[in-house]
Amino acid sequence: MKSIIGRKIGMTSVFTVEGEMIPVSVIEVLPNVVVQKKTIEKDGYEALQVGYEDKKESRCTKALLGICKKTNTTPKYVYTELKGDEIYSKNVGETIDCTIFSAGEAIDVTGVTKGLGYAGAIKRHHYHIGPKGHGSGYHRQIGSLATNGRCNNRVHPGKKMSGHHGHTQTTILNLQIVSVNPEKNCILIKGAVPGPNKSIIKIRSAVKNVKLNEVKPLVNYTETK
Repeated sequence: MKSIIGRKIGMTSVFTVEGEMIPVSVIEVLPNVVVQKKTIEKDGYEALQVGYEDKKESRCTKALLGICKKTNTTPKYVYTELKGDEIYSKNVGETIDCTIFSAGEAIDVTGVTKGLGYAGAIKRHHYHIGPKGHGSGYHRQIGSLATNGRCNNRVHPGKKMSGHHGHTQTTILNLQIVSVNPEKNCILIKGAVPGPNKSIIKIRSAVKNVKLNEVKPLVNYTETK
C-alpha cells in the first residue's frame, strides 16, 4: 500500500498510438514533505503526517512556525496523514513524489465533492415527483413524515429531507493511472475524480485486488512537432 496527496487541475484528453482517445483527470502532485512519523508505541498506529505546498511564514501562526522549526521544514498549506507500508520507511524531512506510482496501476481516489447548495428532497435523494396536474396540489414536496407504529410521535433521525447537497467526502474505487510525469509533477488518471478544480485529493493503492487492462503507449506530441 502507498498513498500521496495532490491537487486536481482539471480534465483533458490524451491519445494512444493506435488513435484511441482517453479522457483523463490531471492531478498536480508536488513533493509531499514528511513532518511527523506516527508510531505504534507512542500513537497506537503507524502513519506519516505530510505537508503539501509551501506557505508564506507571514500567513502562519506562531504554533505552526514552532512545529516547522522543530522538524526543520517549511510551512505548508495542507497537512494530512498517509498510510502505507511502502512509504512508512520515509523519515521526517524526506519527500514523497509521484514516482511511487506507475502507469497502469489501480488506485482509489478520495476527495470532497462539489457543493450544490440547498436542495430539495427530489434533487438531493432522487425522490419521485407527484402528479403534474394543476389540481393535485402535490408536485415536489417531501411527502409524509409519519412512521406506522408505536414510535409515530416524532421524526426519526436520519430521515432523508431537503438540505445541503454535496460537499461530502467520497472515494472512487478502481481507477487507473494512465501516465506519470515526474518532470511536471503530475499524474493522469483515467476518468473523473471527485471534487472541483484546485481541490485537494488523496491517491492510494486500490484496496480491492482488481485487474485492469494494460495502458497502451500514448502519443508524445513533443516528438511529433
